[in-house]
Amino acid sequence: MNIFKVFENDIRKLLDELAAEGQIPAGLDTARLTVEPPREAAHGDLSTNAAMILAKPAGKPPRALAELLVAKLKTRPDVASAEIAGPGFVNLRLTADVWRDCIRDVLTAGTAYGESTLGGQRPVNVEYVSANPTGPLHAAHGRGAVFGDALAALLEKAGYAVAREYYINDAGAQVDVLGRSTFLRYREALGEDIGEIPAGLYPGEYLKEVGQALAERDGNKWVGADESDWLPACRDFAIATIMEWIKEDLGVLGVRMDVYSSERALVKAGAVDTALKALEDRGLIYVGVLEPPKGKKPDDWEPRPQTLFKSTDFGDDVDRPLKKSDGSFTYFSNDIAYHYDKHRRGFDLQIDVWGADHGGYVKRMQAATTAITEGKASLDVKLCQLVHLMKNGEPVKMSKRAGTFVTLRDVIEEVGRDVVRFIMLTRRNDQTLDFDFAKVVEQSKDNPVFYVQYAHARCRSVLRHAATALPGADLSLAALAARANLARLDSEEEMALAKRMATWPRLVESAAEAHEPHRVAFYLSDLASDFHALWNKGRDDTSLRFLIEGDEEVTVARLALISAVATVIASGLAVMGVEPVEELRS
Repeated sequence: MNIFKVFENDIRKLLDELAAEGQIPAGLDTARLTVEPPREAAHGDLSTNAAMILAKPAGKPPRALAELLVAKLKTRPDVASAEIAGPGFVNLRLTADVWRDCIRDVLTAGTAYGESTLGGQRPVNVEYVSANPTGPLHAAHGRGAVFGDALAALLEKAGYAVAREYYINDAGAQVDVLGRSTFLRYREALGEDIGEIPAGLYPGEYLKEVGQALAERDGNKWVGADESDWLPACRDFAIATIMEWIKEDLGVLGVRMDVYSSERALVKAGAVDTALKALEDRGLIYVGVLEPPKGKKPDDWEPRPQTLFKSTDFGDDVDRPLKKSDGSFTYFSNDIAYHYDKHRRGFDLQIDVWGADHGGYVKRMQAATTAITEGKASLDVKLCQLVHLMKNGEPVKMSKRAGTFVTLRDVIEEVGRDVVRFIMLTRRNDQTLDFDFAKVVEQSKDNPVFYVQYAHARCRSVLRHAATALPGADLSLAALAARANLARLDSEEEMALAKRMATWPRLVESAAEAHEPHRVAFYLSDLASDFHALWNKGRDDTSLRFLIEGDEEVTVARLALISAVATVIASGLAVMGVEPVEELRS
């Protein structure tokens, strides 16, 4: 249950009552009405802007409307106090039983606690990773993979029907370069001295593996053959091989895609022609000459007629070319077709997760998506900034296999999948991330992975001890929900934990709407902090310990509380794709 949504709906009902009583006009627009935690906890448990946003259409001063609402709210048995703050905000304090009921809700729902119907099973396509199949995944790809995967899980928890998609960029110049680089390594595998890798080809050691595998499959079949014959064979073999590596690496990271879409297959099927014809039929394509790009000198610029999309009609800075000088399609044309294809597959809510170097591409792609779908589809692009890999504050050395970067597999093998996934979500996606191999495995409160996992492990440790202290007692979630007398929970720290857990359903919905899965990591850190505060208080005050000898009733109530904490932590970690630990060893 989302207590904030409950009160939001109830306040709307109170406004209907006031309208029925003739105190305010009927039919006021309450779309902007919110109920949320106050900015300062000292101001109460819930705060609503109802009087502020409805005062003018209601024809009353904000505080006068707030007084009418407060009078209604004070009659509720679950409201301990209702006060007007500032120009007309209404702050509420709820009774302790409301928060105790939230604990019972957690125990009843289990890790499904926080699930929402917000999305109404609306289809949403989340496309992420989508690295060019020209080499192994690197750490920055890992950040996009974790972000996209956690966002997909978050949207599912919020009630959306999610498709996880990888777009294979297997058309264009970069895969031809891959084919030529593979052919060179193929000849090397057959014993030829290839010397220095020529400029413009991929130098990574990983291509030796590809060349060797091709030589084992085809022998000397391509030696002496024309490029028109060996290039497609080398290119296709390399793409297939590297895509298998990518899928294996994603599997190690815990990422499973629902769909792999091929750019080449899309082009071959005529999807680009179809998309551009649709734009042309709407008068959105013309032949024209663009102004020189900023920073170009006149002698660097050759104005020429180009086939252009009217991107500026949809918020872009300039109109965009759809064809190259040789008449072939630009990458942009292919991407228009791809997003049109997603729309035709039923995805009008599209989310793309890209690397930071694609920032200049966002406006044109959003403009094109709006245009090609006639405004029916929306595209949200989330850019993931760089990951700085360090060890004890010093940059790590390059991977021998990759030659120019540290592979994602290297990172996972060094610290483990769960650490990688958690740390990748400890910053907003649009902020750079420092990943220190030493610090991310450090057992200290400064390490968010350890801090959250330690809270879960401590909860599980107490429950194991309880099973010994209360032999034969049923300590399952369902039994605790039914049996525990939660009225025995009355300390400030216990109520703080209950209130924090009550905000989890709201967090799920707000993070899903904002497409910000990092909020889950922040929330879990706050919940762990509240739990550790109670644990530490119990070390000094024995009356606050979880297992109280001679008082089974309070013991069971506190076991219900920490079972709920462990459950909410597990629920949040599931969104992040992280396994909660039962115990931590140094």
